[in-house]
Amino acid sequence: MRLRYGVTCLLALWGSHVMADTQTAITEGLAKLKFDVPVSAISETPVDGLYQVQLETGRVLYATADGKYFMQGTLIEVNDGQPRNLTSVAEASGIAQVLDRVDASDMVVFAPEEPKTHITVFTDVDCGYCRKLHSEVEQLNNLGIEVRYMAFPRGGMQSPAAQVMQSVWCADNRQQAMTSAKQGKTVEEKTCANPVAQEYELGKQLGVQGTPAIFLANGVMIPGYQPAQQLATIALENKE
Repeated sequence: MRLRYGVTCLLALWGSHVMADTQTAITEGLAKLKFDVPVSAISETPVDGLYQVQLETGRVLYATADGKYFMQGTLIEVNDGQPRNLTSVAEASGIAQVLDRVDASDMVVFAPEEPKTHITVFTDVDCGYCRKLHSEVEQLNNLGIEVRYMAFPRGGMQSPAAQVMQSVWCADNRQQAMTSAKQGKTVEEKTCANPVAQEYELGKQLGVQGTPAIFLANGVMIPGYQPAQQLATIALENKE
């Protein structure tokens, strides 16, 4: 028993040493590429010699153990004819953690008294489908879904929408200002320290390309509008 225990410990130490060397090699390889997105974790994949590089943005890269080769793409596991997108699973988990770190005070939140789950929506006040989604927020709340808005002015930070959204985030009543903006009404111009630019950049890092971009509580993204009942069903099925 002592011999087995000793061998087990030696193997664990050896594996830890190898993993540390791999992490160093991959980190150094990224540094040579001047890759400036922080890495949150490096771990093995089911593919021999291929490692998963989890970025702090929630996105995933893949690398060889020597840090000489990197790639972006989808890693699919074929399991008895039931393919599983391992990249999507890893990225969703990472994205959920990223969004959970955003303080509610930096969002415009529409919440029921007892939410069953939440969605995070990157939105633009001028987007037609964003306005349609907003017209159903009360219905979503009634179905137990908390709606958390983050800013994503599609035309960039110099666009008229970006200016309106900064006024929304600076308003005394953000919910009321958001509703007015989504209805095409004039929002009182206000300035303050606000997170609109940071949220726009975060959205791009998370892969948002259009609005509304809806992230479920588990980090899975739904690109585009979904009717309230359908969206609530999906959100409740993916609340963890």
